[in-house]
Parts: sequence; C-alpha cells; structure tokens
Amino acid sequence: MEGMRYCVVRAFSAGVFAGYVESRSGDEVTLREARRIWYWEGAATLSQLAQSGTSAPGKCKFPEPVDRITVLGVIEILDCTERARASIASVPVWKA
Repeated sequence: MEGMRYCVVRAFSAGVFAGYVESRSGDEVTLREARRIWYWEGAATLSQLAQSGTSAPGKCKFPEPVDRITVLGVIEILDCTERARASIASVPVWKA
C-alpha cells in the first residue's frame, strides 16, 4: 500500500502481526492487510523475520489477512525489508 510501511508488530498480549501501518497513537497501531504471525519457523527471532523473512514458509502458520485491525498494547514495531515482506506473503494461508 503506497506510502505505508510494512512492519512486524508485537503486542503485549495480542500476539504478533505483519501488515502495513496505517496509523499509530501511543501503544495503539492500526494495520492494513494484516496477517497474524501465529507460529513461525525459519527465523530465529522476530527481528530476523523482519529482515530476512522465513526460510521455511511451509512450516509457518499465518492465517489469512484481514483488511484492517487495531492492535492495542503494542510493545515493538519492526520495519520489514522488501525481502521479508515477500517471504511473509509467500506463506500459505493456514486454516484449521
């Protein structure tokens, strides 16, 4: 989405999300085209996921993206490289 940063966002109790930052106010972040990072492999940390993406997209569990989500209690925002964004996008949609 033009003009928006693609980031990995970690919240205190809501988990981890990846998406385009639409807005931020204190510890509240609204993301567009956001995927919950429920489980990942192929990156040792969220920092590595934001820099390099995952080397094991088939082992990750990222549900389908939602158009917009407001995440409360954000404690970390990591800008993603284009490589990482493409890697996160390549993870198949996980469904139960």
